[in-house]
Amino acid sequence: MLSFAGRKVLCGKFSASVLGKAFERIPRATYPSTRNYSSSLKEMTVRDALNTALDEEMSADPKVFLMGEEVGEYQGAYKISKGLLDKYGPERVIDTPITEAGFTGIGVGAAYYGLRPIVEFMTFNFSMQAIDHIINSAAKSNYMSAGQISVPIVFRGPNGAAAGVGAQHSQCYAAWYASCPGLKVLSPYSSEDARGLLKAAIRDPDPVVFLENEILYGESFPVSAEVLDSSFSIPIGKAKIERGGKDVTITAFSKMVGYSLQAAEILAKDGISAEVINLRSIRPLDRATINASVRKTNRLVTVEEGFPQHGVGAEICASVVEESFEYLDAPVERIAGADVPMPYAPNLERLAVPQVEDIVRAAKRACYRLVPKSAAA
Repeated sequence: MLSFAGRKVLCGKFSASVLGKAFERIPRATYPSTRNYSSSLKEMTVRDALNTALDEEMSADPKVFLMGEEVGEYQGAYKISKGLLDKYGPERVIDTPITEAGFTGIGVGAAYYGLRPIVEFMTFNFSMQAIDHIINSAAKSNYMSAGQISVPIVFRGPNGAAAGVGAQHSQCYAAWYASCPGLKVLSPYSSEDARGLLKAAIRDPDPVVFLENEILYGESFPVSAEVLDSSFSIPIGKAKIERGGKDVTITAFSKMVGYSLQAAEILAKDGISAEVINLRSIRPLDRATINASVRKTNRLVTVEEGFPQHGVGAEICASVVEESFEYLDAPVERIAGADVPMPYAPNLERLAVPQVEDIVRAAKRACYRLVPKSAAA
């Protein structure tokens, strides 16, 4: 796969003028506050949702530009930036050398001067080469400058496990980056999420880590006319209840939302009504929505692909114990990836990543419909 094995160098025309011409303060386009929308739904892939969001935001604001490996002439390792080089030129769609630390630092510097860079990592595993700039240069500058420096930058790319790409290309970085003050961390599931959250991230005055999923790129979801409108965005920090329920709360993000919805369908056949919450935003975390749901259902299952120790589910568990402990009728169940580096063998890889049946069993345990793990051991 080119995205992991080939990583061809496309240095492109890294023109310094992109860091000069666009320093001019050009006001962002304004949009009408009220519109009439059609109720009909259309299908859109997550890939197209991301592509159209990038296109519309670059069109609306000349300060927005995209940079990263193969984003231009190759049109993105996953074709997210398809057509953007032809439309906006090499000064705003910039092919970089294979040097994450270098081009991430350039992006942060551009953001210091008022531009709005979108830095693409071919996979978020490669962001480890640039983590000093993400944490120390981007996340902390607003605080350390007493609010004098804003860093409006988006770091985006595929995150978490794909298929058969080994331990170095399969990590979930949601908990890593969500632990750092100064960053906002988003993780979309559907096409609506991808479009609305990416637009919100680009417009935000602070650095945003935008965690996509390679396997979801080709998935299609229904979108409304409102979602397709160029003014559409989703508020950062607000979760979405994908499915209402009264017996157990299931929280998830990214690909695990789909798994949780499948589990909820199976549980419904057994008379268990599961409420599925799509977190959307990992930092800030929508604690109010999570706790309100737990206070209704009295049970909680958290689902994530990342490692279990110090994970997103652990933070959600802590929040519920602190704010809603007296409402719990059962211990919190945490479903996470195995506490091992991702195996390469397909049979072991499947065992290392949460599956639908794992979520079903956890929900049944929470509802006392299944023998507890301790009793079955």
